[in-house]
Amino acid sequence: MKFAIISQGGKQYRVHEGKSIRFETIAGTVGSTVTFKDVLMYSDGAKTIVGKPTVPKVRVTGKIEEHGKADKVMVVKYKAKTRYHITRGHRQHFTRVKIASVGIAA
Repeated sequence: MKFAIISQGGKQYRVHEGKSIRFETIAGTVGSTVTFKDVLMYSDGAKTIVGKPTVPKVRVTGKIEEHGKADKVMVVKYKAKTRYHITRGHRQHFTRVKIASVGIAA
């Protein structure tokens, strides 16, 4: 099975065709195509190519499925004996991308 490890938004993801992944916000509209060029490793089942730092000519393309916000994470700040107590919530924006192809570009 072909797969690749890509770098996006300061994080690394293992992707293969048909997989749906949540990335940090990517510019584009729902239904548009996205190409990831920062491929750190590629394997087609028989051979594995490790980049230095990236693998040239390997491209991963995907289609944007949705933009949204993740579940709320509560952040609590507290200092003892000073009556200091703050609670805040945060919802991280994300983009869900369905991987269409993983392979060597011509």
